[in-house]
Parts: sequence; C-alpha cells; structure tokens
Amino acid sequence: MLGVAISLVLVMVKGIAGITGHSYALVADAIESLSDVVSSLIVWVGLKYASRPPDMDHPFGHGRAETLVTFVVVGILVMTAAYIIFQSIVNMRTPHQMPAPFTLVVLFLVILVKEAMYRYVLHQSKKTGSTSLRADAAHHRSDSITSVAAFIGILVALILGDGYEAADDWAALFAAGVILFNCYRIFKPAWGEIMDRQIYEEMVTKIKALSASVDGVLDTEKCYVRKTGLNYLVDLHIEVDGRIPVFEGHDIAHRVQDKLKDAGIGIIYVAVHVEPKDNPHIF
Repeated sequence: MLGVAISLVLVMVKGIAGITGHSYALVADAIESLSDVVSSLIVWVGLKYASRPPDMDHPFGHGRAETLVTFVVVGILVMTAAYIIFQSIVNMRTPHQMPAPFTLVVLFLVILVKEAMYRYVLHQSKKTGSTSLRADAAHHRSDSITSVAAFIGILVALILGDGYEAADDWAALFAAGVILFNCYRIFKPAWGEIMDRQIYEEMVTKIKALSASVDGVLDTEKCYVRKTGLNYLVDLHIEVDGRIPVFEGHDIAHRVQDKLKDAGIGIIYVAVHVEPKDNPHIF
C-alpha cells in the first residue's frame, strides 16, 4: 500500500512534467507508474486472499492465488510495454518539441524514490518468500530503469540539440524492452511454482535434518516440496525399524509432521510415508 501511495504521486508528477516539458519518455514513465499502482493493488488483494488458512473446501490453503496474481502482474507489464513501444514509434514519425531541461531534475528524484521502493519491496519478498511481492519489486525496478532511460534520452537530446528530439522516444523504446525482459524473469519462477518444479534444495535439506532428529527415525528417503503462496506442502518418506508395531510407526510419523509444522519454515502440510529400514525392496 505504501508502493501504491508513492506511485500515485509519481504518476501525477511525471505526467504533468512530461506534458509541460514535451517529453514522451517521461509521459511513458508516468504510464509505467500507473501500471505500478494497478499491479500493487492486485498484489495486495492476492496476498490477503492467499494468506487465508486452509478450510474444508481448500485443505491445502489458498496460496495458489498468490502465484496467479504474479501472472496478472506480468500481463499488466506486457501490456504497458506494448503501449510504450507503439506510442514511441508514433512519436518518432511525428515532429515534436525538444524536451525541457527541468524534466531531468524530476527524473533524477524519481529514480532515487523508485530504486528505494524496489529495495524495500525486494527485502519484504525475501523475508516472506512471496512470488507476487518479488514481481511487484521487479515492477518498481522496471519503473526505475524506464526513468534512467528517459533521463539519458532527454540528456542526449538537450546536448546534441535540433534534430535529436527523437532520442527521448528511443529511450522510451529501450525502456519497454527492459520491461519485457523483466516480465520473463518474473514469469519463469512463478511458472515453475505452479507446475510444482522441484527447486527447493535448501528446504529439502532442512526437512531431512529436522526429521532425522525425531526419535525413532533411522533415515529419510524421498522428499518432495511444493510451494503454494507463502507456504510449503511436503511429501516425505522416512525409514524406521521394521520390527516395531504399526502403531509405533504411526506415532513416529505424527511426531515428524508436528516437528516440521512447528519449525517456523512455512510448512502447512506434511504427508509421511513410513518405510521399514530392514526391507530389502526399498527403492
């Protein structure tokens, strides 16, 4: 919500400065900030829904909503980049005035603000493990990059003078390319998440270590981890003494489940399969 408030202010500042200062790169930057507002609101709503606890209809929780929100943010970024590319080409073919020098001051301040927002939201995404927050952080970085590109374009146009007004538009075009590249970087991990790609080696190591510390667990075998929003679902095979009663093996499995859920690493569901250690057919 802090990002929404700041982006709204930047939309007005960049929009007014871009129109009065005859800089399409700055206007394009304002449009990018407007998409920041929309995407941040969507991320906020998605996180609120994804953080709901499991219920009868959703025993694995509501975390997939967070990944779906990431796809929506990517879609907004793609549409924003497409519009900037279209308008930049139109402006290149239409004679227009030289950008005003004061737009450089505006852009410099914008770059500082958006880079600070990027670092803050990225820190929060790492702290929570949120894919959609990571996407929102990338959106702030995209805005910062478009501002840098606009700054360079306007500076080139002002230094080289008449005939180089289009440098401003080329800057906007370059910024759109950067946005599209960031879309790919955001989309790839989110796609892996929704397809249950096994990319959580560090989490698997923690799970096996915690499980092995439970009395009665002789070893661990397979361990599969799925991420759903901010939480994890685990399928785990443990090895116990094959001579103990079923009841005792069942009790060990429950103690493993409790240990993992109480570890504070975001695990909300654990399926434990018990294997006898002395079974020659284990695979």
